[in-house]
Amino acid sequence: MGFFQHEKAIVESHNIGNGTRIWAFAHILPNAVIGDDCNICDHVFVENDVVIGNRVTIKCGVQIWDGITLGDDVFVGPNATFTNDLFPRSKQYPEEFSRTVVRKGASIGANATILAGIVIGMNAMVGAGAVVTKDVPPNAIVVGNPARITGYVTSRGRMPSETIGTDGTTSGVAAVKVPGVSLHRLPLVNDLRGSLSFGEYDKHLPFSPKRYFIVYNVPSTEVRGEHAHRHLHQFLVCVKGSCSVVVDDGRNSEELRLDNPSIGLHIPPLVWAIQYKYSSDALLLVLASDVYQADDYIRDYDEFLRTLEN
Repeated sequence: MGFFQHEKAIVESHNIGNGTRIWAFAHILPNAVIGDDCNICDHVFVENDVVIGNRVTIKCGVQIWDGITLGDDVFVGPNATFTNDLFPRSKQYPEEFSRTVVRKGASIGANATILAGIVIGMNAMVGAGAVVTKDVPPNAIVVGNPARITGYVTSRGRMPSETIGTDGTTSGVAAVKVPGVSLHRLPLVNDLRGSLSFGEYDKHLPFSPKRYFIVYNVPSTEVRGEHAHRHLHQFLVCVKGSCSVVVDDGRNSEELRLDNPSIGLHIPPLVWAIQYKYSSDALLLVLASDVYQADDYIRDYDEFLRTLEN
């Protein structure tokens, strides 16, 4: 055998990868598939219709039921609970169990509960004790019951004023961690009558807009965006209130807080963008370089990564 089996483990499957370690009192049923270099800890039960990728860690007291797939490099904390039937009855079985998928690199905290049919996105982080009732986007951090997005796996969120300032005396441009994305300081005029910020297309904006839209009345718990564009440029200005924007090029990501109408954020094509943490009074103005075209959107993160590779 190319894997380690503790003398008190029951391993009925012949589909176990090289370097995998299966510890005491674990039970693996015959049709389960487990990849290379996994660590299956004490008292883990793995049913038949299960696929577990490479380098997966499953801590003590976890049951992996029929219909569950764990991608490469997934971590499952102690006593995390998976389900595969939304309407279970004793001695009554569905024709097919719901499919639950945990994507590559995701982590599930201790005692979390994952409802049937859920997809947990790549590199997502499920907090300890969370009850996950809906799909979790890639890189999202979710906590609570029901689980809600509280952040993204990214560098420290920061205020644009830390980079570019908001004095309004001059315009300026500053790069951020994600190549191609830039912050723009727009002219700001203050006097006793109030404040005025403006931008000239050829002077202050990185492109000439062909369309605009405004996002407002967003509940603070909701997430918007979660897509990239193939060709479209966008320029975001939070003209009232505040919101956070996460930008991601597949390798680097950063969260930026927009809370000043004299700061604009340029998002070029092929950058995954998310907006969330809207204040109750937030009003986000978005200028776009072209009219709406549905086929310009990339709404699936896996497809986004594949597009970057081509």
